[in-house]
Amino acid sequence: MEHPTITQLNRKGYLNMMAQPEHAGIDYFGTELFPGDDIVEDPATGDVVLKEDLEKYLEVVYDFKFSQAE
Repeated sequence: MEHPTITQLNRKGYLNMMAQPEHAGIDYFGTELFPGDDIVEDPATGDVVLKEDLEKYLEVVYDFKFSQAE
């Protein structure tokens, strides 16, 4: 009996690495960036971060505190 993964590899071959989308780099948090992603660059440090992670970046790097007005 053969492991299911081995059986699949024997039938279909290895993943076609050429079919993977090209990435445009890695951001501050290690997230892959793809062409068309909205990014923000910190001019003070040169760090790049996905726009959706900007709040997280400001909390981690600059110790910003976010809350709701009361």
